[in-house]
Amino acid sequence: MSYKTALLGAAAVCLVLPGVAQDSDSGENRLEAITVEGSRLNQTEAEIGSSVSIITAEDLEKLDFDFVLDAVASAPGVTINQNGSYGGAASVRIRGASTGQTLVLIDGVPVGDPSLTDGSFNFAFLDTSDIERIEVLKGPQSVLWGSDAIGGVVSVTTKDAEERLGGSAFAEYGSFNTLRGGASVGNANETGDFRLSASGISTDGISKADEANGNNEDDGYDATTLSAKGGLNLPSDTRLEASLLWNDAEADYDSYVFGAQGSVGDGDESTKNETLSGNITLKAPLFDKRFENLLMIGYSDISRENFTNAASSYSADGDRQIYRYQGTFTVDDRNKLSFGAEHEDTSADGQDSSIDGYFALYEVKPVETLTLTGGIRLDDHDKFGSETTGRIAAAYQPTEQIVMRASWSQGFKAPSIFQSTYICTFCGLTEPNADLKPETSEAFDIGIDWTSEDGRASAGITYFDQDTENMIDFSYTAGYDNIALVKSKGVELFGSYEFTNWLGISANYAYIDAEDGNGSPLYRLPENSGDVTVSLDPEGPFSGAVLVRYNGDESNTDGTTLDGWTRIDLTGGYDLTDRIELYGRIENLFDEDYQQVLGYGTPGLSGSVGIRLRY
Repeated sequence: MSYKTALLGAAAVCLVLPGVAQDSDSGENRLEAITVEGSRLNQTEAEIGSSVSIITAEDLEKLDFDFVLDAVASAPGVTINQNGSYGGAASVRIRGASTGQTLVLIDGVPVGDPSLTDGSFNFAFLDTSDIERIEVLKGPQSVLWGSDAIGGVVSVTTKDAEERLGGSAFAEYGSFNTLRGGASVGNANETGDFRLSASGISTDGISKADEANGNNEDDGYDATTLSAKGGLNLPSDTRLEASLLWNDAEADYDSYVFGAQGSVGDGDESTKNETLSGNITLKAPLFDKRFENLLMIGYSDISRENFTNAASSYSADGDRQIYRYQGTFTVDDRNKLSFGAEHEDTSADGQDSSIDGYFALYEVKPVETLTLTGGIRLDDHDKFGSETTGRIAAAYQPTEQIVMRASWSQGFKAPSIFQSTYICTFCGLTEPNADLKPETSEAFDIGIDWTSEDGRASAGITYFDQDTENMIDFSYTAGYDNIALVKSKGVELFGSYEFTNWLGISANYAYIDAEDGNGSPLYRLPENSGDVTVSLDPEGPFSGAVLVRYNGDESNTDGTTLDGWTRIDLTGGYDLTDRIELYGRIENLFDEDYQQVLGYGTPGLSGSVGIRLRY
């Protein structure tokens, strides 16, 4: 409790002081945004050498995504699964890696749930209203971010204040008696900046268990999200920053029903989930900003409680604290060195673990058009010993229109607290598996991106190949054991074309061939998936977009096949004034009947209308 109090108190100082300072239009002391924050070297997309997808606040607004889950699904190579809409447990997989092998960061803080079996992050509750950008780094990223980044990283950055006193508000109403709204206020000046935001959603929802199977009971969902972010500009270009994100959600869900499709049917069950994450960061540049220093203390806490017939049936709580130092020294225009250390303490339901990490990255540009990056990291876990991972990447830009890139990297994931402490009593065991080892991966990708001289057209292709060993799965002989192997390879494509300055089309496609050690395809993973987006923004008050999303056939855990599906969504906006916009969306335009997970339903034809104010 004292740790939470200290974090909240320091955050309050960073948020309040700028608000009482004198207004100013000057932004000279604001930190400049970097192109790929997850690279840890301030690299651009043309320099990083590996595949990354960036989803901006403009993208989120244009396609009117309410949840981060739906937004990350638009990145090629990313697969989502949700046990029913509106609060159903939701997972994100990158290039076939499991959801527990996807590291999720919010403002640089890991937010996976230590109390879950695999320590993964549940994407069901993360609202987009205060999100500035989402980066999806694909392939093992353990050199950059340590354990859990075995398949990739989803890095979420919340919004900063604009360089004036102002804010925004929105309200919308839609199908299933859904109400959603929120507001924000912020200011930035020479002294610092702050931003406060709140949003909420309430809906009657649909039945989590598919209505087509005779399940008629709606499962509601209610959530509130509060966020705060701010900073103080101190002498000598030093800056103190803090951020907080809090979410409180309650979702109804359905029961286990033997013999039903997916073993799920109507039932009176619900879950309450509370998530808190935040950080305090000090940035201190030296030597005319050539030597950047970052000190961060981060914290995340997730508590869950399930109810059956309104009586508590299960509860869990997990938290983590992270302490991070990173130094980045720009030797000259062609050489850059970054190094750092991290310490992470994790606890869940009375059990705990810790890990220390030390990393070094080096960027060299032998010529202006070639960027080479190498890195190495040593992680030392208090229970599972040391693991060393490496990464090399190259990005070559022979012309302004072409970028060629390649990378090789390793990843590892230490067993979760649950996996390492679980005793399978019904298996006849009396202690956890003492021989459990970390999961490891090795991968490479190679690709080329092209942009036309006039900037109206672009295209890219990436080939990837990844092997994951010692994957942890349930075993009746050991409880949890290193018994699985996954081989994944495939191709990611994207392209876009602007027909006019107001009409454009973009598309992406991914082919993922992922098999276990027996040569069987992975469950709940389509070989083929992709999106097509048509954007319209003519002169005048109207703008709109059409999103076509395709998800191919998937294997179910019971040996059957889940049919592929195609869904079409429409979004549109109309500016009444420079500050007032009406907007709306139609989801599942042709009322496609489909499932993401066997037995769980999805909304049919539905929609919403809303109003957005900027002041």
